[in-house]
Amino acid sequence: MDSVTREKWDRAARSFDLMSGFGPEWRWRPAKEAVFGRMRTDGKILFLALGTGLDISSFPPGCDITAIDISPKMVEKAQDRVAGYPGNMTAKVMDVHDMEFADETFDQVFTSCTFCSVPRPVEGLRAVQRVMKPGGELHMFEHTGSHVFPFNVMMKLMNPLSSRFGPEVSRDTVANVREAGFEITAIDHVFLDTVKTIHASRPIQS
Repeated sequence: MDSVTREKWDRAARSFDLMSGFGPEWRWRPAKEAVFGRMRTDGKILFLALGTGLDISSFPPGCDITAIDISPKMVEKAQDRVAGYPGNMTAKVMDVHDMEFADETFDQVFTSCTFCSVPRPVEGLRAVQRVMKPGGELHMFEHTGSHVFPFNVMMKLMNPLSSRFGPEVSRDTVANVREAGFEITAIDHVFLDTVKTIHASRPIQS
């Protein structure tokens, strides 16, 4: 497990709800609910980067969800929300680069502002593809870098400080998804070109 990343998010767990649970959560909640609304009740779902479980209230009921996070302190803080989910949900401490799940375990994988923080995003996405069934669905709510001036320059300048305490802000997550071997089916821009939803699938032959 990546101890540097784990410790960074362990430190962030103390103030995570205060920083993320009001303005950002309410602002993006409709877009997240649209993504999470694709969760099916007839398959196994993997949710990446559980954090303190703020997203759980936006999940539809009755699903079979396994959630992981690299931070033990995040998972500990999420336990009440996990227990309150009206379906089958478990939470595990795990690094996306080194997941313990068998190949082709999950029908769907969901992310929420996740691959801005994974240290090796293409490797992480390939690991995700390994645990997905062929034809399985990947649904992502992500903030990414911008291709629009002057936002692209500003975000690159901000990135060294942002990544030290939290996520990176200049990632090209769409390109990373493609490089990892997924077939992208849709990209929807939520705010400019920096907040978006990405929908993709694992190829049947991969």
